[in-house]
Formats: sequence, C-alpha cells, structure tokens
Amino acid sequence: MDAGLLAVLNDAERLLVDQTEPAALDQLDEDAVVALHTRVRRARGKYVGQYRRSAAARVPEQGGRGTAHSRNTRSRQKAEVFEAALSRVSRRLSVLADRAAKELKAERLGAARAAKRGRGPDASDGASGPASARSVTEGRTGDRALRSPATEKRRADTRAVGARRQARRDAR
Repeated sequence: MDAGLLAVLNDAERLLVDQTEPAALDQLDEDAVVALHTRVRRARGKYVGQYRRSAAARVPEQGGRGTAHSRNTRSRQKAEVFEAALSRVSRRLSVLADRAAKELKAERLGAARAAKRGRGPDASDGASGPASARSVTEGRTGDRALRSPATEKRRADTRAVGARRQARRDAR
C-alpha cells in the first residue's frame, strides 16, 4: 500500500487496514473474516459518503463536481485505502466460502451415499439394515408426508370429483 495514502489514516484506521494484509487474513477463520469484511465495508462507506456529500455541497460555489473534487482529497484518499482493503478481504472471504461449500457438498454426498447403501451417515460397517436406514429420515417428509399441502390438495380434488359425480346421479 502506498505510504502517502496510509499517512492520512489515524491509528484505529491503520490497525483496521493492517488486519487486511494477507498474512493477517491467513490467521482468521471464515466468521472472523466476515466480521472484518463488515467493519471495512462500513469504513469505506463512511468515507465515500463524506467525500460525495462534501463534493456535492461545493458544486454550487465551484461550478461543477470536477472542480469541487480537488478540495476534498482526504476523504477521497481514505475511501481509496478502504476500497483496496475491502477487495483483499473480499477475495479471502471468497476463498474461504468456496472451501466451506466444497466441504459441505462432500459431507452431504457422503451422507447420501451412506443412506443409499442402507446405513446412516454415522453407522459403522456392521450396522446395516432397515433400522439404520430409518434413522437417516426420521419419518416421511415433503410430498411423502401423510399431511402435506400436496396430499391435502389431492384429497380435496378427489372429494370434489366424487361430489360432482354424485350430484349428476341425484339430478337424474
């Protein structure tokens, strides 16, 4: 990072930017990176907002945004520093999220394979059979449930067809 840009930061802001260096990010788990991402995003938003408000207030006296731009360099530089820091944190968060997604996918596929073989995901090799297969799904779920919206609609439709048929017979 450019030393001139870092010079505009106070101590607390400099500490926040230091936490976004690659060596520091490698020490953090996914939840800590998410929290850091939020803090950096808020800091960036703060200085971007300050810069825009200040430049917009100077437009009438300066005659345009381009000329008002040069008088508000401090907030613009801070926003630039935090934008770079946010990009580093976002990249790291992306890597960690991809890794977690792959681990979750592998875990779910393993559980599905175990269920397909007739064993629960935690069952040992000797425990196979119908009892362990039932432990994977603790009962009927979704459309296979005894009382799901789909089955209730089917029952109502069947009753209505029967009622219409009976009404035609009674009308004869």
